[in-house]
Amino acid sequence: MDQNRKHSVLVDEYIAAFPTDVQLKLQRLRQIIREAAPLAEEKISYKMPTYAQHGNLVHFAAYTKHIGFYPAPSGILAFKEQLSKFKGAKGSVQFPLDEPLPEELIRQIVEFRVKENEERSEK
Repeated sequence: MDQNRKHSVLVDEYIAAFPTDVQLKLQRLRQIIREAAPLAEEKISYKMPTYAQHGNLVHFAAYTKHIGFYPAPSGILAFKEQLSKFKGAKGSVQFPLDEPLPEELIRQIVEFRVKENEERSEK
């Protein structure tokens, strides 16, 4: 089995473990990430869906009341002002399940992380 396909199946299984309304949000988040980082490898790392291109880009995970999005500390710092309305920490942000995903912001963060990883890999 193709390694990427194997990982996609695992991400499918991860998403399928949640209620339908959460699955829809996770699928949309996955789609945004794939569009913003089409060359990224999809895998499970730290028991979470993870996207890697020249190193890890972002991870996400669903919880009872939010989706955790993990774009590394640099991704949080670069978008600190836009993320200020959400709970978060040094390398994470929480998107409440009862609110729409900030789709354009997520896209921008993923694109930032792709660029950052590419620049680091060229050094």
